[in-house]
Amino acid sequence: MQGRLSPLVNGRIQAFPWDHWQDEFSIAKAHEFKIMEWTLDQDRLYENPLMSRSGRNKIQNLMYANKISIPSITGDCFMQAPFFKFTGKYRDSLLLDLKNIIQSCGLLGVQFIVFPLVDNGRLENSKQQQILIDGMSQVTSDLEKYSINIAFESDFTPERLKDFIGQFSFENFGINYDSGNSAASGYYPEEEIKAYGQRILNVHIKDRLLNGTTVPLGEGDANFIKGLGELQSISYKGNLILQTARSDSDHAGVLSQYRDKLIEFTSKI
Repeated sequence: MQGRLSPLVNGRIQAFPWDHWQDEFSIAKAHEFKIMEWTLDQDRLYENPLMSRSGRNKIQNLMYANKISIPSITGDCFMQAPFFKFTGKYRDSLLLDLKNIIQSCGLLGVQFIVFPLVDNGRLENSKQQQILIDGMSQVTSDLEKYSINIAFESDFTPERLKDFIGQFSFENFGINYDSGNSAASGYYPEEEIKAYGQRILNVHIKDRLLNGTTVPLGEGDANFIKGLGELQSISYKGNLILQTARSDSDHAGVLSQYRDKLIEFTSKI
């Protein structure tokens, strides 16, 4: 996850690393990371290099020079300013932001947009859910044009998430599975994968305590061996994005340790 190789921004565990985003490419290469999931915040959205031609040119040059690909973005902006919780012109402007983000992702070759429905972006009632569905219908043609999929991230129960994603087409919508969020909610991987496994497009790897916060990998309640085994059982071939607990200083070293820990978990399946 972009930012995990940089110092925290204003003490936040995840934010676009304005002062260090270019450095992260060479650091990633030095530590043998091959992919990066980009981050977008609502604050200064159109200043993010993803959102301009010149910025995308810089990104592409850095991708090429360091052999790093960017297959996905995390749209924290959608959680920070969820269009389905607003009305009138502001909702229209947020939907326009979504259209522009889809276009920018398409021009960079991004395949997946993670759309968080957690925290401030949590769906609170059926009206908000219907507004979300209606809004997504307005951008489906954009998704098709640029061959992009939206992957919803949610803390719904497995059955509710199955019903929710069932209202969207397989062609352009799916699920971002988050191991930490599932552990914090007390969900079992076998129940989750059975309910909606075929709709999983992207996976975030982190560890959390039951009803608690993010902790270092292996110190929380996420059952990685079981979860990875369940993903393997459905022949999941997508990415595993490290959205792990932060370090105070050795950001690259800790992230490399988490990667090695994840490989260790995988070897035990």
